[in-house]
Amino acid sequence: MDEVKTGDDTAEPAAARPQGDLTVRTIAMPADTNANGDIFGGWVMSQMDQAGGIAGVERAQGRVVTVAVDGMTFLRPVRVGDVLCVYTQVVGTGRTSMRIQIEAWARRFRTQTREKVTVGVFTFVAIDDEGRPRPIPPAAPGLSP
Repeated sequence: MDEVKTGDDTAEPAAARPQGDLTVRTIAMPADTNANGDIFGGWVMSQMDQAGGIAGVERAQGRVVTVAVDGMTFLRPVRVGDVLCVYTQVVGTGRTSMRIQIEAWARRFRTQTREKVTVGVFTFVAIDDEGRPRPIPPAAPGLSP
């Protein structure tokens, strides 16, 4: 069975791998830290929102806006030098809205250790050029909802 190493040198089953598509990948820099020297949760959340927006635009075939964040949980800190990898998966669509599960994983600085740092479900609404909700087109065959 494949394993993923965690920060405390224990192994997790392969099921503990990122879910969805790699959508954003960026490095955490010193300017993004809080007073404790860890990366601000708000910075991580903004990276997740950007990734969700990218996935939402692809699925809705046009503009989207974030309307809600449900059940976001911070599991571990992100540190300066870590590479933040954000994965997205559309988990449901309505007439004008969609729910996207977003996971953020950190590849720890100077290592190959990868840890899930946060997960959340973001809701986006498709909008037209005037900012009004518009219907989401049907999913292409073989794509997420």
